[in-house]
Amino acid sequence: MRILIVHNILWAHYKSSVFQALQRLIDLRPDSTLMVLQIARNERSRAGLEANQADAPTYTYPYELLFDRYLEEVGLQERSSALLNRARAFRPDVLLLTGYYDPAQLLLLLWAKATGVRVVMQNESTAADHQRGGWKEQLKRWILSRCDGFFCFGSQSATYLIQLGIAPHKILLRKNSVDNTALRTAYLQARQHRSAQQHSLGIRTRNFVFVGRLIAVKNLKALLNAFADAQAQAEHAADWGLILLGDGPEKSALLEQAATRGSSDAVHFLPGRPWYQVPDVLAISDVLVLPSLSEPWGLVVNEAMACGLPVIVSNRCGCAPDLVRHGENGFVFDPDQPDELTRHLLSFMNGTVDADQLGQSALAHIAPYAPEAVAQDMLDGFIKLTT
Repeated sequence: MRILIVHNILWAHYKSSVFQALQRLIDLRPDSTLMVLQIARNERSRAGLEANQADAPTYTYPYELLFDRYLEEVGLQERSSALLNRARAFRPDVLLLTGYYDPAQLLLLLWAKATGVRVVMQNESTAADHQRGGWKEQLKRWILSRCDGFFCFGSQSATYLIQLGIAPHKILLRKNSVDNTALRTAYLQARQHRSAQQHSLGIRTRNFVFVGRLIAVKNLKALLNAFADAQAQAEHAADWGLILLGDGPEKSALLEQAATRGSSDAVHFLPGRPWYQVPDVLAISDVLVLPSLSEPWGLVVNEAMACGLPVIVSNRCGCAPDLVRHGENGFVFDPDQPDELTRHLLSFMNGTVDADQLGQSALAHIAPYAPEAVAQDMLDGFIKLTT
């Protein structure tokens, strides 16, 4: 079995850990071969998050980087030509495409159907992450009907495909993962210096943390308001702070809002950093908060849970029904009901929930969402389609 995977950017470390795990499984099958075509090195919006240190984790799996530049700089014609030429040369039995939004990959889909190659389409979209309807949905239905199987980012992503007419048996994967082991190892190492780091940065002894871009869809203004409201009510407000880790166009407005609400001394902004350094900040934090208005999945929830942190997650995040067990490893809230978020923040600040127990439950629940488990499901799916 010859497996060809088309992927957008080499930077996507969470996929690299899965591809490496998949290659290890392929190594046990002398009749199988894997190749990953990475279209570009990175996207412009993620340029500052690239690994640039010697201690960054590396992954080994067979791949070819088609264009050593940003994805936005790769034209449709050259992308289409490169993908088609490499696919013809590799002669796959099964082809995994990144998504249905790239015309170059749709051309590859048509080539595969004409030559008898089985096609798996990856889907991370959900019905809730954008307004749906019109001719685009009809075109999407037509494209998806040409595919033989699907790898989905969780149950909400799978449900969306079923709503578009896909038979449930064609959905071969319903998980998403990060490198749990690398993240946990880095977290435990950084945790040894927690108090010293907190003192050095001038932050509180207990902290909520947000990790991501500072953009409107992340709903950070609501988070700042909820935190300020919780401070006004909490018995131990002086012990708790809020860390916003990331960069983006909303930063100035958020700084001003924190000052207006009187939270400046408790809210700390830290610049974005490569993924393998995020555990350094999780180690000085206690609870992850992801308040997004729209989020296809939310990999930062995987990252936090792999480090043993409880989570507070908006129900608009695709990962919420799969990863968060309300009251067991964290809490899910409705972003249209901001008082819910305030109440959950208060439950930690007042100690009415056992944060340590929630964190241990988070660590246990994330174990099946590891690269090895996702890779096994992928391989099982490929085998199902080609035998």
